[in-house]
Amino acid sequence: MVDLRQMRYFVAVAEERHFGRAAERLHMAQPPLSQQIKQLETTLGTQLFERTTRRVDLTDAGQLMLDRTRQILADVDALAKDVREVGAGAAGVLRVGFVGSATYRVMPAVVQLARRELPGVRLHVMGEMLTPQIEQGLLENRLDIAVLRPPVQSPELLLDALEGDSLVVALPAHHRLATGGGPVPLAELAGEDFVSYPQGSAVATITSEACRRAGFRPRVVQEATETSTLLAFVGAGMGLALVPDGARRAAASPIAYRELENAPEIGLAIAWKHGSRSGLIPPFRALAHRAVGEVRHGQPSLVHPPSPDQQERP
Repeated sequence: MVDLRQMRYFVAVAEERHFGRAAERLHMAQPPLSQQIKQLETTLGTQLFERTTRRVDLTDAGQLMLDRTRQILADVDALAKDVREVGAGAAGVLRVGFVGSATYRVMPAVVQLARRELPGVRLHVMGEMLTPQIEQGLLENRLDIAVLRPPVQSPELLLDALEGDSLVVALPAHHRLATGGGPVPLAELAGEDFVSYPQGSAVATITSEACRRAGFRPRVVQEATETSTLLAFVGAGMGLALVPDGARRAAASPIAYRELENAPEIGLAIAWKHGSRSGLIPPFRALAHRAVGEVRHGQPSLVHPPSPDQQERP
């Protein structure tokens, strides 16, 4: 059976590509380290390293082992940190993921409300994620709850709608469409260079479908996972982008925003795994709904989340 110590030894050798340097990093002698790696390979029944006189390279199995082991060790370290914090007096720890376009409006309001009204709860927030990444994190129990852009693929996730947001077109300041009144017809963007969230993300999927209905296929010249990076590319003149209206607050770059005719809409929702036992999910949902109300109306909102029997399945 593989133990955590062997995992840490393996990662050190895989990252250093050298047993001697890995041994120094681990503050141990090289022979015991080599023995532990051989024992690990025997336990797994496969070779993890290709050894030469000068360096050590990963086999295909070794690369898979490295990817999975890094995640396991990160989860173990996060678990230890969470347990210590609860033991030190925190009422609980909630691991929250959120999409990049929620960074600039909703999440700051949620975090401020949580600090004020749930002072004993520690929020571990992981932002600038895409919906597919968030979905995987929830299913693998690396996240407890998230604010994402539907749809999701797994029936194991529950959704609670927060708000809808229209897509707008973000343009370099010098673009021919940067000035003007009234909404821009989507067909007017045919033939333009687009910068986009990666294929498979919620916004990219909706953008692609809207452009198809308008009679063209967007010519994507660059992708970016983070909203801030995407808008930086727009500001640098690489192309235009369709983004949720709430992302307007993200950019310090010289960018113009124009509304679109018959603008596609994209939702924002809270998601969590069916059967989750965390008692912090209901108060987080309540705070998220209040945060959306405060952002929308500029004052505390009386909006409440639906009761459990009103939870929406994807």
